[in-house]
Amino acid sequence: MIDLRSDTLTTPTAAMRSAMADAEVGDDVYGEDPTTKALEERVAAMFGHEAALFTPTGSLANVLAVRSLVRVGQEVLCESSAHIARAELGAHGAITGLTMRTWTGHRGQIDLAAITEMYAPDMGPFLVPTAAVSVENTHNFAGGAVLPLADLQGLRTWADEVGVAVHLDGARIWNAHVATGTSFRDYGAVADVLAVCLSKGLGAPVGSLMVGSADAIADARVWRKRLGGGMRQTGILAAAGLHALDRHLERLAEDHDHAKLLAEACGVDPAGVDTNIVVVPRPDAAEFVAAAADAGVRTAALGPRVVRLVTHLDVSKADADEAAAILSRL
Repeated sequence: MIDLRSDTLTTPTAAMRSAMADAEVGDDVYGEDPTTKALEERVAAMFGHEAALFTPTGSLANVLAVRSLVRVGQEVLCESSAHIARAELGAHGAITGLTMRTWTGHRGQIDLAAITEMYAPDMGPFLVPTAAVSVENTHNFAGGAVLPLADLQGLRTWADEVGVAVHLDGARIWNAHVATGTSFRDYGAVADVLAVCLSKGLGAPVGSLMVGSADAIADARVWRKRLGGGMRQTGILAAAGLHALDRHLERLAEDHDHAKLLAEACGVDPAGVDTNIVVVPRPDAAEFVAAAADAGVRTAALGPRVVRLVTHLDVSKADADEAAAILSRL
């Protein structure tokens, strides 16, 4: 079975398992796990920020990051199909008491004109003030679309002018970097805080990080514990992340090539596939998914008329060729 449902499905390689087994560990709630500290310091430096915090999930990293910018009763603006709005089960409102308004951008893109129009300054005890804007790069539900650096920098400039913060959901920022050559520091410079994920394209079994200022991370460490996310000997997991950064980053270009191959097989223009996610319009998504599974390819239905294919570390060139042939016939 060739599984294209998500890039979260990868299993650790033998070399990654060895790195995990050999990891030096300590108690991370006490801040004493050396491998976790090394991962946090490395990722913070990659993005040009002061500090980072290891979390078990990307959803928790996002909740902590957005909460650091948006207080109870304030709002965050985001694109209407953003992960924080559609795929985190309402956690931001349910847990932190913020509100959310959205714009709809073609392929999940930044619409600065719409954002400017939506922006609400603090007018006292009358209206909900805008505290932050959240953007997602790459954009999951927009088919792994990359947000151009110029658009991100334009948002940063505007945000500085009006005094709001910027959150970057960078769960697949690694894919954006490989696809465009944009440096991690350039991506980090547009955001006050960001979240990055190790268990998607990089192939680690568990883990994300919130990245930001030392003060934001210190506060997030308290909230991580408060929300039940304090962990002990996390070095075993952090070692997988360090291994992935060393060995699985540049190979993401292979996933992007495989995605274009699958797109062409499904009648989707490969030029519109930026990274490792292919969105296939189908009037019969559920039936297509079932037929593909019967033929040996697992895919995912994102609603009644959309099928998603995601390439990853465990999909070889031979797998991609075979899946393309099957999907093309279907």
